[in-house]
Amino acid sequence: MKLEEDIQYLKGIGPKKAELLKKMGIHTVYDLLTWYPRAYEDQSSLTAMADLRVGEKASVSGVIMNLAEKQAGRRNMRILNAMVSDGTGFLQVTWFNQKYLKQRLNVGTRIFLTGKVSYAYGGQGNYAMSQLSSFQILEEDETAESSCGILPIYRATERLGQKFFRQMIKKLLEDMGEVPEIIPAGIASRYHLMPRREAFCKIHFPENRMDVKGARNRLAFEELYLIQCGLMMLKKRSREGKQGVRHSEAGRLMHKVEESLPFALTDDQKKVWEAIQRDMESTVPMRRMVQGDVGSGKTVIALLALVKTVENGCQGALMAPTEILAEQHYQGFRERLEPFGIRIGFLSGRLTKKQREKVYGNISGHGLDIVIGTHALIQEGVHFARLGLVVTDEQHRFGIAQRAALEKQGDLLPDVLVMTATPIPRTMTLTVYGDLEVSLIRQMPPGRKLVRTFVRRPERRPLIYSYVLKQIREGRQAYVVCPLVEMKEEIPLPSAEEVYEELSCGMFRGIPCGLVHGRMKSAEKEEVMRAFHEGKIKLLVSTTVIEVGVNVPNASIMVVEHAERFGLAQLHQLRGRIGRGAYQSFCILVSDSRTETAKERLHIMESTQDGFVLAEEDLKMRGPGEFFGAMQHGLPDLKIADVLTDLDILLKARQAALETMEGTADMGKILSALAMQYREHFLHIMET
Repeated sequence: MKLEEDIQYLKGIGPKKAELLKKMGIHTVYDLLTWYPRAYEDQSSLTAMADLRVGEKASVSGVIMNLAEKQAGRRNMRILNAMVSDGTGFLQVTWFNQKYLKQRLNVGTRIFLTGKVSYAYGGQGNYAMSQLSSFQILEEDETAESSCGILPIYRATERLGQKFFRQMIKKLLEDMGEVPEIIPAGIASRYHLMPRREAFCKIHFPENRMDVKGARNRLAFEELYLIQCGLMMLKKRSREGKQGVRHSEAGRLMHKVEESLPFALTDDQKKVWEAIQRDMESTVPMRRMVQGDVGSGKTVIALLALVKTVENGCQGALMAPTEILAEQHYQGFRERLEPFGIRIGFLSGRLTKKQREKVYGNISGHGLDIVIGTHALIQEGVHFARLGLVVTDEQHRFGIAQRAALEKQGDLLPDVLVMTATPIPRTMTLTVYGDLEVSLIRQMPPGRKLVRTFVRRPERRPLIYSYVLKQIREGRQAYVVCPLVEMKEEIPLPSAEEVYEELSCGMFRGIPCGLVHGRMKSAEKEEVMRAFHEGKIKLLVSTTVIEVGVNVPNASIMVVEHAERFGLAQLHQLRGRIGRGAYQSFCILVSDSRTETAKERLHIMESTQDGFVLAEEDLKMRGPGEFFGAMQHGLPDLKIADVLTDLDILLKARQAALETMEGTADMGKILSALAMQYREHFLHIMET
């Protein structure tokens, strides 16, 4: 049995189940093998219902004595109640909005349950079971005791339940024989990693908690090791066969531009600029990322680096994720650099064919020194005469392949500088940007006003919007951010469309208002954003599409509706849209959430402006899945490793990957594993 074999040919699957599995992302035997349990239930003993204690977690087995369904609430929520007995007592079990269970459960059905015990307020039984973490219908030939032990809990569906996954994976482990090792034997021995086959068996069907720990350690190490190897191969292959651009030390033009700056660089900016100069003057092509909070002064560093490459007879390219941001950079660079004879060009999808072709000619003929644009910079037809430096702004918006496409321009390998205002915790920096050196700008320029942030309940909305109106009448502009584009039946929150209608037809009647969201066409979004940037729109109602790429110094106030629906890092990015001008700015987070977690998160927003602190807190509170998903853009999802808790494993795996890349070990196994597991992410490695 080959791990890359299509899942439908596995015994017991077939075309219909294979189709359902593929919808879940399980396409191959390997995908099923690595469909790791999301949790475990230690069901080593059953508790008699007579012995249940409120507040404790317990596993019970019994027969359904009574079953009733009712509807409740404005949204007609379906509530299914079952009264279960094991002969010693009764237990009330409740399911919400799970229609399929009505067909599967009947009076007389035997079930197995694990959950937290509570009082059955208003019910017939003495106890109820809340926070149900495991539920299983027992077949005729199945005893409750056979379900006991440490049971894996998988991500499952109505048609492919826990029993299906347990049976299929157990059969797969029994039938598959030897599993090829990927990690070199010396590395596995040094880091005390259990054999791969044993790890797969113990992660799915452990006998004790130590089995889980050892298996997870091995498999997380392997996952991080492979991704690090892939990133290092990418770094190595991208440089093979090409000579890098070696820049000279600063000359007359550099000194003139530096002297013309209307401010002195902060200490952090100076350190980053010195590191970039060392990189650019080296024979090794620069691959550096600059992380800096909103307003910390990353753009001036990019400007200086681009001037350096121009002074050395090369061209520079700056790629931004949105047309508005690219245009803002273009106007700023022209104003600053054209007096020194530096020729600046702009390229975006908005240009006519004739305009684009003219820019193409100027790029290939070295009629432009610096070209600023969007993804249009990596389209067919763009050929640089001598590209010396590539700068990408808001790096996490571009995939590895997109960055590589721009780097391939010309005969020489250009230096690469990537910038992001999204603070990234160290574990994620090592994982996501393993092929880049990282510099931080944490110091803010002197004189920049902090954005005053307040959390307010919804009943204060009339006062909040009265203040917004006052600010607009005094000449300012404002954002209102909503979590949804349109109203959804299952999520009773005000949408951007509803809030826009309410405000523009109500309190803000006569005030130029605009609406922008992700479902609009790019041209429509750009038009609204441009009107806001030019001051034609005074109040902009938006979803999170304004998170990146808007610089409106006149905007001094932001209201975030249902702020509890956003992560801390996202709220910080949104808040970064204001506080860019000379006026005191205010961010008002509207929330009616009463949970302690939500209150704590929003209080952190009130108390700190440090994006790196917020990023770490966000990672702790939300977990790595959602945070990592937003950052990786082009890297594979982690199946078992956890960037929050696995820093120690990550550092070891990274060191092991470095040793592998520098040694003479057979790379065949690594390439085969990358091809099978992460082909779409590292395809440009496989093709070279």
